[in-house]
Amino acid sequence: MSLAPLPYSSIFANSKPQAPRSRGPSKPDVPAYKPPETGFISYLPPSWVPYAELMRLDKPVGTYYLFFPCLFSTMMAASYAAVLPAQVLSTSMLFFSGALIMRGAGCTINDLWDRNLDPHVARTRLRPIARGAVTPFQALTFTGVQLLAGLGILVQFPTSCLFYGLPSLLLVATYPLTKRVTHYPQFILGLTFSWGVFMGFPALGVDLLADAAAMKAVAALYASCVSWTVLYDMIYAHMDIQDDARIGIKSIALRHRKETKIVLSGLAVSQVAHLAVAGTAIGLGPAFFLCSCGSATATLGLMIWKVRLSSGGSCWWWFKNGALFTGGGIVSGMLAEYLSILNAQGSESERHRVLQGPSG
Repeated sequence: MSLAPLPYSSIFANSKPQAPRSRGPSKPDVPAYKPPETGFISYLPPSWVPYAELMRLDKPVGTYYLFFPCLFSTMMAASYAAVLPAQVLSTSMLFFSGALIMRGAGCTINDLWDRNLDPHVARTRLRPIARGAVTPFQALTFTGVQLLAGLGILVQFPTSCLFYGLPSLLLVATYPLTKRVTHYPQFILGLTFSWGVFMGFPALGVDLLADAAAMKAVAALYASCVSWTVLYDMIYAHMDIQDDARIGIKSIALRHRKETKIVLSGLAVSQVAHLAVAGTAIGLGPAFFLCSCGSATATLGLMIWKVRLSSGGSCWWWFKNGALFTGGGIVSGMLAEYLSILNAQGSESERHRVLQGPSG
């Protein structure tokens, strides 16, 4: 049996996932679907719930992982250009809104491509398209609505951000296919999820093409975030490692199953080293290196040491909480650096005012 997704031209003729033939992989034995009874989406009208599940609104950690590279870049740019707090806050809120929408669109596209695979994986067989709650045509229409909403958010940024943001759509659309052709789809996911790094500086008025230091910082920060994405998604991939092996899906977890923690350690070193290079490129100070780089080193080391890769529950816990441990630690250092720069500027302005004396 071929498990490759049908071409989009056949979506209109196939409103529900095809049942596997008798010789294909059997569906995993998991409980039947139950509507959510807790959380935000449990309060939604029943007809809305499948679309909220398509967006993974019940699992916001993916939105956090997509948002953090945008926030890292914004905070670095704020320190570099000494931007006022109100602009930093409004820009960050726009990025979070965009991350929420585009993560939902990416998940919907992923489920469309995987609609013939998801029924054979325990963790994914009850997703809306896989269980028949949303047809492929409905999901495709919903994707268009989300992409339009994302465009509406993108045009709120400076015009230059359009040129940095639009190319990411190619990665969003093609990432789900890479797990069929390479053992390193997590690398493509890293390129996709880290793309927001290119947006923070231009969003605050810094022209990357005219500022070599800013461009160097962005390039290093992008490499850092790609390393981080591959690291946490390698842990996540261990949750499906048995099902992936059974149905022929490729992943870095399968390719490096016997040396996973060695690979994770190398990725952690790459993340922290490139983060430090980014800070050096734009002259950040001790608060950044001690808090951001130091906390990243500590939290990544703890996660790699503690995670039990043979336990799906352990992998999920560290994947879910690692976003806040590592991402939150990095942001706290960037915030401390930004506040120290604002404080130094305020002190300098006050000094000049005193030296000049009263006017008139």
